[in-house]
Amino acid sequence: MTERILIADDEKLIRWSLRKNLLSAGYEVLEAEDGQQALEMVEDEGADLLLLDIRMPHKTGLEVLAHMAEHNPEIPVVLMTAFSSVEGAVDAMKRGAFDYLMKPFNHDEVLLVVQKALHATRLQRELALLQQQHQIEFGTEDFVGKSEKMREVCRLINKIAASTATTVLVLGESGTGKDLAAKAIHYSSNRADQPFVNITCSALPEQLLESELMGHEKGSFTGARERKRGLFEVADGGTIFLDEIGDMAAGLQAKLLRILEEKSFRRVGGTKDLQVDVRIVAATNRNLEQAVREGAFREDLYYRLMVIPVDIPPLRERLEDIPLLITHFIDRFNVEFRKKTLGLTSDAMECCEQYGWPGNVRELRNVVERAMILENKEFLDLEDLPHALRAPFESFDGSGSTGRTGTAAFELPDGGYGLREMEQQMVRQALEKTEGNQSRAAELLDISRDSLRYKMRKFGMF
Repeated sequence: MTERILIADDEKLIRWSLRKNLLSAGYEVLEAEDGQQALEMVEDEGADLLLLDIRMPHKTGLEVLAHMAEHNPEIPVVLMTAFSSVEGAVDAMKRGAFDYLMKPFNHDEVLLVVQKALHATRLQRELALLQQQHQIEFGTEDFVGKSEKMREVCRLINKIAASTATTVLVLGESGTGKDLAAKAIHYSSNRADQPFVNITCSALPEQLLESELMGHEKGSFTGARERKRGLFEVADGGTIFLDEIGDMAAGLQAKLLRILEEKSFRRVGGTKDLQVDVRIVAATNRNLEQAVREGAFREDLYYRLMVIPVDIPPLRERLEDIPLLITHFIDRFNVEFRKKTLGLTSDAMECCEQYGWPGNVRELRNVVERAMILENKEFLDLEDLPHALRAPFESFDGSGSTGRTGTAAFELPDGGYGLREMEQQMVRQALEKTEGNQSRAAELLDISRDSLRYKMRKFGMF
């Protein structure tokens, strides 16, 4: 779309000259003879940029600038004047002008200023749109589920986001969505327009991780050819997400504790303390309390991080959320893969609801993604799920088969027999035969240990 520039100047020759050059550069041009007319044209026809003479009748350029700063701050304003002074230029910039042009014009300079102003505005709009998308994508609404445990997690995240807390610890098994929790905290807070940066603490050796976090000075170690800003500097005003913090080396733990306590740090090889304002969201799937007892994690850092813990429940503890999650992922992959899958068959859904999901939501997402990549059906069936997932379910499919040999293991009486009761009896017998050894009982039933534990919980056996 052609960008529209409004020229406001009481000298007709000036307007003609500017109009000619801007039209030849491909812009749409509007003209106003005074400041009041300029404001009326902005209201009626809109504009992407204003070129304002400072001295005009009815309303001066500075008066128009003040009005625009209050009512249309997204539209850049460039002031023009024949009276040069450094004080005037500085004052114009303080009042919100993008730039300041002197008459007589160098038309190449005018085009350069116009291009810079429009480019800066486009970037601001794109950034605002991106921030809005992030707030939608990474808000607590992205935590799909109706279970009470997830509703409680969302309530806690919203409280943290609205607070001034600068230290948060997110706990949970691998695949539960700890990174989503960190993003939700950031993008639901007043820090949302500032940087969100993340790093996995186990991904780099200690020296490199320290350099990434703190930055380094030129010559501080072999290969440090120039000064580098660390992630704490980059995230100033925003949020830094430290994933897998339980694997951070002891030396770095001490430096992180200092940042938490004093809000300052030094670059590697530096001598100057740097102050930062960051919210630190740390996450781990390790048992930090046990790591403290074993001497693998600092006790003082543990208690400093544990001020506000957020515990993300594993998927097996919120099985009622599985249908909603499956629908959510199907909708997402329908868009991504341009497909029209409506859902799962009843058998496939029941299988998913009975599976233990050791990989949590990440595993469920991968299962749905795999099925939708390989199949093009309205409803995904049991056969479209991975063998490891459907095997335990098929071993109790009511066909009279054990799922191993195909020979009859149970003769259905004429009066019928409840499948749930039969399944309960099989689980109880397996546990009795193995004297409560769950791993051996799972082997007898040809299911995973997680599936066995799910069935035990289902039948109230522990």
